[in-house]
Amino acid sequence: MAGYLTDIEHERVTGAVGAAEMQTAGEIVTVVADRSDGYSDIALLWAAVVALVSIAALALLPDFYLGLIDWALGLWGHAWTPGEVLAVAAIVASAKFLGMWLLQLWQPLKFALIPAPIKTLRCRARAISLFKVGAERRTNGRTGILIYLSMREHRAEIVADEAITSKVSPETWGEAMAAMLVHIKDGRLADGMIAAVEQVGAVLAEHFPRDADDTNELPDRLIEL
Repeated sequence: MAGYLTDIEHERVTGAVGAAEMQTAGEIVTVVADRSDGYSDIALLWAAVVALVSIAALALLPDFYLGLIDWALGLWGHAWTPGEVLAVAAIVASAKFLGMWLLQLWQPLKFALIPAPIKTLRCRARAISLFKVGAERRTNGRTGILIYLSMREHRAEIVADEAITSKVSPETWGEAMAAMLVHIKDGRLADGMIAAVEQVGAVLAEHFPRDADDTNELPDRLIEL
């Protein structure tokens, strides 16, 4: 998969992280992901819903749909047995299920059908998972923070370590998120990440100023998944 940012843009974001960390003991991790989840369960759910709706339609209007089949097959006055009706229902439901599943292989449609609250919850869960692996409790002062952007869902998250959350409320990161999204909506991903890094760095510098002997404990480079 091709990355969303060029090598030069990677260097710009990395440089912004390094510059921000020169003023603070905090450690900033930046991640850009293509998506936060595969959402196979949601795709299956939509396929099942379409299949059930097709069965319900046949149950509500049997004469209409069976008449269409008679017309399509050139049948005259065919008397449908219960077994034949069940077979038709099974074939139609299976075809609808498979068709809806295949349609969702087109990613724009798949993501358009995912409810917004589910996107938000799974982006948050993915950000927390990455934070636990890459930043949580990996600094001496528990001052790691993750800036996470998920492209397919159009969602961003900021997750901070315990020392930061004890002094900085989650609402404080609203300005960083807003600064990032202004640029991202215009397609300038690097500028958005840099703006967020600068805002986060300013907050961290206020609460966690850099010590003279501070060392860089986490990589500054932008991570693309």
